[in-house]
Amino acid sequence: MLSSFLLELNWKELFLGHEEWSFLLEIILRTAIMFLAIIVGLRILGKRGVKQLSIFELVVIIGLGSAAGDPMFNKDVGIISSILVFIVIILLYSIVTYFIGRSEKFEKLVEGSSICLIKDGEFAIENFKKENLGSDEFFAELRLKGISQLGQIETAIEEISGEISVFYYEDKDVKHGLPIMPESLKERLKNIKKEGYYSCTFCGHTEYKSVGNAGNCPKCKKSEWIEASNRKRIT
Repeated sequence: MLSSFLLELNWKELFLGHEEWSFLLEIILRTAIMFLAIIVGLRILGKRGVKQLSIFELVVIIGLGSAAGDPMFNKDVGIISSILVFIVIILLYSIVTYFIGRSEKFEKLVEGSSICLIKDGEFAIENFKKENLGSDEFFAELRLKGISQLGQIETAIEEISGEISVFYYEDKDVKHGLPIMPESLKERLKNIKKEGYYSCTFCGHTEYKSVGNAGNCPKCKKSEWIEASNRKRIT
């Protein structure tokens, strides 16, 4: 059954679609031309358009990629049309970049602004809600920077590129804070059995607690706590 299916299969249509073999040479030529057009376009955009992409710059790159991709293999899309798309995108990029350099409000509207996510070893929860960062994803970013608990961090800022900038306390100033190692948030407490420093599992607020009911966090009003860590950062 399988052998008869393979014999009846239209291999030419499978690999070429409705095109002829001669179109393969045309694809090579089209791809080479659009490859050069991409290089020229990125050179015109400058290094900033390639190194760290804001939302606006990402839209530009996607637009260039879409304009370059279709004529590489689609016979119905002419190269001149794609080159025109390139010119328009680069022109619009230049115009928007000009106004970004002239107006701070326009820059924030187009590219957004940096956001403080951690301040003095605790989450800036009002700012954190504006971002779609899952806690696991964010903690993984911090662990890659050698951070094991939030008390090591003076300030953490999400830049407009999406990267996280972290400013650390000196070892002598490291505080008790929310531990962010894997599995560390599993043992959540509502009753304290041993006095010491405990951190709110939601916002990272840390305080000294005595044995008994842990109560609600004064910062976010949540009621789950874990034992805080004062571990120093390993560099």
